[in-house]
Amino acid sequence: MTDFADVSEREFASALESMTDEELFELMADLEMRSEALKRASPTDEVFAKILLTESAIERRFPGQLLLPYKEWKNRPDRLTPQ
Repeated sequence: MTDFADVSEREFASALESMTDEELFELMADLEMRSEALKRASPTDEVFAKILLTESAIERRFPGQLLLPYKEWKNRPDRLTPQ
């Protein structure tokens, strides 16, 4: 996965549009893990902003479903098995 640490919010939002659903969901899972890790250290607005942008991208792809497609993906048994 591409590291978006030094990317502006505009570039980040643009990159979200070209991602597959799988890539978008993987990014969201990664951002959630980073957020949880940072809560123990120190909160960061950058990670939170990227989570909000990613949530918005998911909601645009799946209108009216909120984050249900992501939550279903996250709970898929095949995703939890090491490949």
